[in-house]
Amino acid sequence: MATTTMEMIREEDWKVCCGSSDFAKLMAKASPFNSLEAAIESARDIWFNQVNVAAWLEAFAAHPQIGKSPSPSSNSDFARRSVTEQSTAFATTSASALEELAEWNVLYRQKFGFIFIICASGRTHAEMLAELKGRYANRPIVELEIAAKEQMKITELRMAKLFSEKAKGVSQAESTKPQEAPKRSRPPITTHVLDVSRGAPAVGVEVHLEVWNGTTSPSFGHGGPGDWSMVGTSATDKDGRSGQLMDLVEALKPGTYRISFNTGKYCPGGFFPYVSIAFEVSESQKWEHFHVPLLLSPFSFTTYRGS
Repeated sequence: MATTTMEMIREEDWKVCCGSSDFAKLMAKASPFNSLEAAIESARDIWFNQVNVAAWLEAFAAHPQIGKSPSPSSNSDFARRSVTEQSTAFATTSASALEELAEWNVLYRQKFGFIFIICASGRTHAEMLAELKGRYANRPIVELEIAAKEQMKITELRMAKLFSEKAKGVSQAESTKPQEAPKRSRPPITTHVLDVSRGAPAVGVEVHLEVWNGTTSPSFGHGGPGDWSMVGTSATDKDGRSGQLMDLVEALKPGTYRISFNTGKYCPGGFFPYVSIAFEVSESQKWEHFHVPLLLSPFSFTTYRGS
């Protein structure tokens, strides 16, 4: 039987794609993958839903500063790819332009605590400097999420190159073979909480999951005929992840769900006594996974739909 692409990929290879040790270990654990697409889907889930802020910061720190050569002690393969990705932007950049970029890099790091992360492949020096200046105005909680998304873009590009290099002995028919949809290994609705002000998981946050019971969906300003019914409760663990909020079912019942966080108890001096996030699941989405994380600081929060 022919060796699959994934069977030739080691944990060390995954760390060249992303400088986080936890990410590399979880990718190795999640293998094998039948295709690049399946690997990228798993990588996104691991990056946005499973590893914590410390892993994000480790990955950021593995990069050389934009416009600067990697240090001799850097991971040689990782550094080689970083140089290649930045080569177009800095091939003809003047010394004065590099100096301006270096000055903005210092300001950025002083404000946010990590280096400026951007997917540099195909970008010019001017484009990246303009992006750096624009993102400098962001709040730290917003910039952390943007940097994580840029890191995922870099990771996906490197994964594509890695699969291309490893797949030379794999036939085209085998690499495009359709794969069966995996069965659920976790409940269809999950969450985690990151305390962005501390750069760490938020431990012990009480979480409630509810579903709307009514003939029509609740609307802004009034609930309409119906009420919220409790699905499950839990609290976040040392990694900021809640325990099981609902049963492990294959098909999620379509409807409107609400996930609430007892932020007032976690952060007594903060602005929010609690945070509630309502979202809808349509009939066509009942087989999908909904990860609804909370990135929290005392006076701001953000959320997004993970996978």
